[in-house]
Amino acid sequence: MTTTTSETSENAPSGKWSEPGPKGIGVLGWARWIWRTLTSMRTALILLFLLAVGAIPGSFLPQNVVSVDQVATYYQEHPDLAPWLDRFYLFDVFSSPWYGAIYMLLFVSLAGCVIPRALVHAKAVRARPVATPRNLSRMPYVARFSTDASPDTALEQARKVLKGYRVERYENSVSGETGYLREAGNVLFHFALLGLLLALAAGAFFGYRGNMLIVEGDGFANTLPSYDAIYPGHWTDTDDLAPFTIHLDRFDASFIEDGNLRGQAESYVADLTYTEEPGGEEGTHKLEVNHPLTVDGVQVYLLGHGYAPQFEVRNADGDLVFDQAVPFLHRETMSYISDGVIKVPDTGGEELGFVGVFLPTAMEDSEGELVSSFPGAENPMVTLNAYQGDLGMIDPQSVYQLQTEGMENIGESPVMAVGDTWELPDEAGSITFTGVKEYATLQSNRDGARVPALLAASLAVVGLLVTLFVRPRRVWVRATPGEDGRTRVELAGLGKTEVAGDNAEFHEITTRLAARLRSESDGGPDTPSTETTTQGSDR
Repeated sequence: MTTTTSETSENAPSGKWSEPGPKGIGVLGWARWIWRTLTSMRTALILLFLLAVGAIPGSFLPQNVVSVDQVATYYQEHPDLAPWLDRFYLFDVFSSPWYGAIYMLLFVSLAGCVIPRALVHAKAVRARPVATPRNLSRMPYVARFSTDASPDTALEQARKVLKGYRVERYENSVSGETGYLREAGNVLFHFALLGLLLALAAGAFFGYRGNMLIVEGDGFANTLPSYDAIYPGHWTDTDDLAPFTIHLDRFDASFIEDGNLRGQAESYVADLTYTEEPGGEEGTHKLEVNHPLTVDGVQVYLLGHGYAPQFEVRNADGDLVFDQAVPFLHRETMSYISDGVIKVPDTGGEELGFVGVFLPTAMEDSEGELVSSFPGAENPMVTLNAYQGDLGMIDPQSVYQLQTEGMENIGESPVMAVGDTWELPDEAGSITFTGVKEYATLQSNRDGARVPALLAASLAVVGLLVTLFVRPRRVWVRATPGEDGRTRVELAGLGKTEVAGDNAEFHEITTRLAARLRSESDGGPDTPSTETTTQGSDR
């Protein structure tokens, strides 16, 4: 082996191999392979599955686009986990880069699948029915009989019997096809999915969603600074929002009071007054869950509610420096124990801040701990921690958090009921718990693609129904002269769905054709003999 190899190397031209090695498929080949893989139906199904799996975190984790308050509460309850989830956009799943990439790949994959398929189907619809096979006995359904009618007469009657089929004459046979709507429904279904994806994308690019919190007695103007959080589309002009206004006149939340479901929400109702433009005519609306307000093309939805305790704060000189309701964020919905922050920057001296806990129906448990036994405000109480110093309000900060780095904790209040006043230590002033209001969290949503999305979804359902209920079928009829002078008729059928239903139809066609030929023949009372063979399909 060593000698042979040496000789081969010596005889080979300098700088060349005796046999060229395999070549790669090249850039164009790789591009074709990637395109074929991406546009395969298997890849589309995988991407559709990934899209569904990717939506799961958005269903059980709070989303900023739905409720910033719930996300803030999640941060408070899971201070270590929440930042990691936020790094992977799990609080903004449907606007995350990875979800958008799956969405875009799915769109390209579906387009690459459906468009060529639609072109092939269009050619198939215009093409002639397939020629009659040479051996019809291999079909799942075969029937044979003899008749005194001529072959041309038999084939002409076959054309009449095959009503609803596309029929073509081939020498001594007739070929018929029907059920093209099945593939048309399939194509329609996939085109509707593409339309639905486009409509959803258009709504995301041209529309917007915004969240706002309104306390009873307060209002909202549809301007960018009025939102607690807003998520405009990439092509949304936030300077040209619909100029409507909303005023929350009253909010009523009722809860089940008895039985195993005690404490669960029974109904949320917000009484609104609104105008479509400044100075316009006022309208009223009873806002409930799944009953949004539609104003100037924008839908306003009721998301939830909470409590806003009212406080009066006086400085060391006894001057009133703060008097308003402060929204508190509830920890969970069974007791509505809520946390909130009160910031009083204008005291005439050192700034004041309070961290409070609100209990709608306060009571002591068996261990002497103060808890809330019911989400309704039947016995409202609050506890406060007071801080004095620099609130740090020069820098942007959340209204639901108090920055205590530059402040001193000056004391903890007793449990305060409505009307109670706490005199702050060191003669820093006083704070009075004056009452409780409720607030509503709302979401405004402008999506001009809702109607196209609904139309696309409806067409998808229509296409799916057509695909499920239309049965593509083929029938061939051959008529040839027999040795006995009679015409030998052979009918075969092939269906692409259930064999039993197709064979029943093929047998009915055979019966009707035989009856027609019997009336056309000159054989008098003679009845054509019929031989039927039904086979299982090996498809």
